[in-house]
Amino acid sequence: MNIFKKFYCRTYQFILKVAIPLLPYREPKILENYEELTSMLTQNDFRCVLVVADKNLINLGLLDDLTNQLTKMGINFVVFDGAVANPTSQNVEDGLKVYHENACQAIIAFGGGSTIDCAKAIGARVARPKKSLSQMAGILKVRKKIPTLTAIPTTAGTGSETTIASVITDSQTRHKYAINDFPLIPSYAILDAKLTLGLPPYITATTGMDALTHAIEAYIGNSTTKDTRQYALSAIKLVFENLLPVYHNGDDITARQSMLKASYLAGLAFTKSYVGYVHAIAHSLGGKYNVAHGEANAILLPRVLKMYGNKIYAKLKEICVYAGLCEESTPKEVASKIFIEKIEAMNKEMNIPNKIDAIKKDDIPQLAKTAESEGNPLYPVPVLFTAEQLEKIYYEVCNDR
Repeated sequence: MNIFKKFYCRTYQFILKVAIPLLPYREPKILENYEELTSMLTQNDFRCVLVVADKNLINLGLLDDLTNQLTKMGINFVVFDGAVANPTSQNVEDGLKVYHENACQAIIAFGGGSTIDCAKAIGARVARPKKSLSQMAGILKVRKKIPTLTAIPTTAGTGSETTIASVITDSQTRHKYAINDFPLIPSYAILDAKLTLGLPPYITATTGMDALTHAIEAYIGNSTTKDTRQYALSAIKLVFENLLPVYHNGDDITARQSMLKASYLAGLAFTKSYVGYVHAIAHSLGGKYNVAHGEANAILLPRVLKMYGNKIYAKLKEICVYAGLCEESTPKEVASKIFIEKIEAMNKEMNIPNKIDAIKKDDIPQLAKTAESEGNPLYPVPVLFTAEQLEKIYYEVCNDR
């Protein structure tokens, strides 16, 4: 990267880091159950609520307890079942139409990170009806309060219930982008491990690796704070201690609750300290090929960590020691190797592949440009890469012969 662009990126990132204490970050209020949720809705005199979910969860009956409680308390609601993995701008517009047609006043997001992101984007469109989603892409472009949003995650990975981000794919161009603004942080969240009990092992694995990626990228970046470092370390330790047990025994409710906590803490870490090139590359793949985000992160994470090289040895050793994977006396380079090999071993044990079949070699130059555009200057990565350097990662995980 030429010196002028590097200076621009680092200056931009430094300004954002300095601004962190001045920005209105907040955490959602944690509700214990649906009774507390309906009590809040009643107290605020919300006469109709939009429930955003996906058809699979509805068909499994997971939404029944929530809708039964809303009915019991006399709260009108309408279910928008159009949320999909990697939500598109058209999904959001469809949900927005349902919101307005039913004169809704609040939103409940019930599902994984994609569903919560879809609900956030619907809220953004309610708040800014004259702005398209693409016009709100980037940082601090929503600016107005969205309808009261309650997030009920049914996966343990994205941390979307506590972040400022909503990641959307343009229906026409397939370009994937993030809308980042403080009004998108949900007002309330319910963290109930029972809702994750039906997750297939592979979804448990990849969403858990998503949480791990959030925490690691937040920790090794250049915009950390004392709080985000502790959130990230705690999240990483919880993932290492609980993901494999819950992968092998999906009924382990204690491990599932710990994974929800890990996801939440990782969300608190990266919403302030941001992520890095793992996410930039994963987003390009999700937009182009609809590759599942958690799976892409899991496959990419060890490769990107290796590419950062000795710039992150010290931080990886700190993580390694905290997680109990090595001793304080372990040399930094050795500790880094142990840490990355731990990630690779977890992927292997959970049958996560090390290649991404969807990638076409001819697409790689453009994919790398998309990732470079997302990452620079926004992400405070430990090492700045150009599009040409990022191409190496795509080729490493590409199966196209």
